[in-house]
Amino acid sequence: MLLPLLLATVTNWHAAPAREPRAMVVTEQHYATQVGVDVLRHGGNAVDAAVAVGYALAVVDPCCGNIGGGGFMLVRMHDGRERFIDFRERAPFRATPSLYLDKHGNVIPNLSTKGYLAVGVPGTVMGLERARTEFGTRSRAALMSPAIKLAKDGYLIGPDDARVYKSMPGDTIKAGDVRKQRDLAATLTLIARDGPNAFYRGPIAQAIVAASSAHHGILSMKDFASYYTNELTPVHCSYRGYDLISAPPPSSGGVTLCEILNVISPYDFARWGWNSIQSAHYTVEAERRAYADRNTYLGDPSFVQNPVAQLLNARYGAKLRASISTNRATPSSQVDPGLGPIAHENAQTTSFSIVDSAGNAVAVTYTINDSFGAGVIAGNTGFFLNDEMDDFTSKPGVPNMFGLVQGTRNDIRGGKRPLSSMTPTIVTRNGKLFMVTGSPGGGRIITIVLSTLQNVIDYGMNVQDAVNAPRVHMQWLPDVVEYEPGAFSVQTMQQLQAMGYALKEVSSWGSAQAIVIDPKTGVRLGGTDRRRPEGLATGF
Repeated sequence: MLLPLLLATVTNWHAAPAREPRAMVVTEQHYATQVGVDVLRHGGNAVDAAVAVGYALAVVDPCCGNIGGGGFMLVRMHDGRERFIDFRERAPFRATPSLYLDKHGNVIPNLSTKGYLAVGVPGTVMGLERARTEFGTRSRAALMSPAIKLAKDGYLIGPDDARVYKSMPGDTIKAGDVRKQRDLAATLTLIARDGPNAFYRGPIAQAIVAASSAHHGILSMKDFASYYTNELTPVHCSYRGYDLISAPPPSSGGVTLCEILNVISPYDFARWGWNSIQSAHYTVEAERRAYADRNTYLGDPSFVQNPVAQLLNARYGAKLRASISTNRATPSSQVDPGLGPIAHENAQTTSFSIVDSAGNAVAVTYTINDSFGAGVIAGNTGFFLNDEMDDFTSKPGVPNMFGLVQGTRNDIRGGKRPLSSMTPTIVTRNGKLFMVTGSPGGGRIITIVLSTLQNVIDYGMNVQDAVNAPRVHMQWLPDVVEYEPGAFSVQTMQQLQAMGYALKEVSSWGSAQAIVIDPKTGVRLGGTDRRRPEGLATGF
């Protein structure tokens, strides 16, 4: 049997959530939050606000939220309509499975993470426009004008901004500086006037392709002109009477999240307590098994058949649950993907959550992958390009920058979208909106969203504490449990090690942005992650 329950001692991360009666916007950059709130105050809906926030973050959070990348938007309108808008990047048509391998078949360091060969075709501009035209009520020019103003007039750099900018190539920015971006303002003005055509068929695409060609990249005008967004059916699952709506492939987020929840649903976490030995053991073991499946079975649905129904089947969850020892860690070397073999078939991100006065909800997670992406800006376009090609499998069995060891279903093919971990999620109960959440964090995104949900549903935390709480992560390979300071007591760490777990302390990760709706009063409660101090949760 498990050792006796010991509650973890933690650092001081408790705080009250933001409270607003009608509407709430939560982002990791206060300028962007205010832009979203202003749109809502002037009659725009949650999707309008999301579009405005998306462009504002491209100015004030250039490491992460950026028009040089791509992502996902999950929309739930107050009348029950749901849409998952996929604007994930695509591989250039000239990309092949051996793109990053030398003549001996070995992965060439940094080729998939730095420079133009690392760049996938960005999707953010087309994704935001699709959302606006389908669900929004305001003009593109009106929604982009705040971002253009921030780029042209500048914004004050805060202390946390300065910390982030230390890793930005080619610039020195200090706290207290006013950062103006005239090139980016011109690019955004062009998009506001001409829409996606400016980005995918006009001067912006031309500048990116020219720079790519000059620096040994393979992007072409055909890659840009052929780019398209998808609308997909969200993943659905239930947990303790709550209904979850989340991200389907090419995101692994919703499937892996729901698979974990399916495995752990019978366990009494509320009785065991937050990050107790029992809670930690069973959650980590469920994560270990779900990530083994994630890394093996999932990929771009345009290229592979994803076994979503099998992975989320209750019997399959019971099978995985039965394989968990009550008192020992299962070595990852002994955890095979649970569906058996399959036939071969040809960390920096940002997330935000919005709820308007009508009850429309939007969760957006988008990215340029690593901090400042591939580290390149094409000509005078003014924005960093992604290094999203690293999210593909450069070589089966070789980890990517996030340590994820993936299989051939996520291999590199021209026009393919790389498998993602982004997990924008909306939760309802009895048909009523309850929670909106998401986070950056690379391969850890899924477990961040999991812990945020568990903190609210299982442990009764307020939403601010739920996003603040120290985190734990396990992704099958490497066979190590990562934890933030304060996640475990000394006694719990000793118990976990005695059970066979390898533990590794990591300073911090992710930036969860969440909203909970008080089921009795309808009050919007917002939580912005303490890990990004420039963030803000507010509304009216």
